[in-house]
Amino acid sequence: MKTLSDFNLKNKTVLLRTDLNSDVVNNKLLPSERIKKSVKTILELKKKKAKVVILAHQGRPKESDFISLKQHAKLLNKYVKVKFVKNIIGKKAEKEIKNLKSGEILLLENIRFLKDEFNPGKNKIIKKLIPLLDFYVNDAFSICHRKQTSITSFPKYLPHCAGRLLEQEVKALKKIKIKNCLYILGGAKPEDNIKLLKGNKVLACGLFGQLCTIAKGKNFGAQNRYLKNKLYLIKKLKKKLKNVLTPVDFAVKVNKKRKELLLKEFPSKYEIFDIGKKTIKEYIAEIKKAKAIYMKGPAGFCADKKFCKGTKAILNAITKHKRFSLIGGGHLNDAIKTNKNKFNHISLSGGALLRYIAGEKLPGLEVLK
Repeated sequence: MKTLSDFNLKNKTVLLRTDLNSDVVNNKLLPSERIKKSVKTILELKKKKAKVVILAHQGRPKESDFISLKQHAKLLNKYVKVKFVKNIIGKKAEKEIKNLKSGEILLLENIRFLKDEFNPGKNKIIKKLIPLLDFYVNDAFSICHRKQTSITSFPKYLPHCAGRLLEQEVKALKKIKIKNCLYILGGAKPEDNIKLLKGNKVLACGLFGQLCTIAKGKNFGAQNRYLKNKLYLIKKLKKKLKNVLTPVDFAVKVNKKRKELLLKEFPSKYEIFDIGKKTIKEYIAEIKKAKAIYMKGPAGFCADKKFCKGTKAILNAITKHKRFSLIGGGHLNDAIKTNKNKFNHISLSGGALLRYIAGEKLPGLEVLK
């Protein structure tokens, strides 16, 4: 796989696919490590005098965090001058791309606003943008498991290479051997975690932990409504829970405050936001016995400090007992930033990293070879 070191990109119009996807609370974008670290490749392209066009996404259609990238542009501008264009394949974007000068940077609108992003091939996105571009750089390892236009289609029509973040991820993962390690699986995408239920001991938390608890026969009450779009996973989970430990207590929000409830106190009318102190104690005991640990996603809703207690306690335990650690997931990375812990490798990826560990080939990497 080629990298930025293999090409002279001076005066070339470069399409950079990066990952700026971050937490959004009440339509407000929160600062994130993904945005901060994406700057490394952007600055190098600027230094190389390339004309940089950035494609990125935020959230998923119909989800509450599915917003414009205008706020992302403001955060990027703290590190490097970026012009935001509220357009992707229209005349406005075309004009701005054609007028780019060497070293200048454009950020186009959320690529997932276009349905063709989810239908890779020679679609409108490709037909409109390819004539304006000279080169493609993928710096979004975290989306390389997706067969989407901005990941798998552009490399078929343009000279291409990996950006520095993607290059760094792949190099690190090649060195990592985590066979028979302890998996701590949380985050907001529980469907991904099922791929790793193959025999290793698992500490379940986040939405995944809640679903596993339901699969064991527990009714949460109000929380079931928040999980309704994920309940289809219950049937799959029931057959795979032999080595999965689930929470024995949870933290709920009552009048904007944290309150902990034992599992036996459910069903409850309150929404769950974190694991409780008894679960934290049990999970730390398992961490002490482990030789290696892979943690994917936070244990709770870390955008609110009150509900990051479980995540921070687990992270502290991993570093305190000096276990070999691979940490993955953009949201978990934000918790690490506030925790200031040290790990063997910290990945900005969630689903892509998990699939890589599970032995799957990632379409976004395959097309770069």
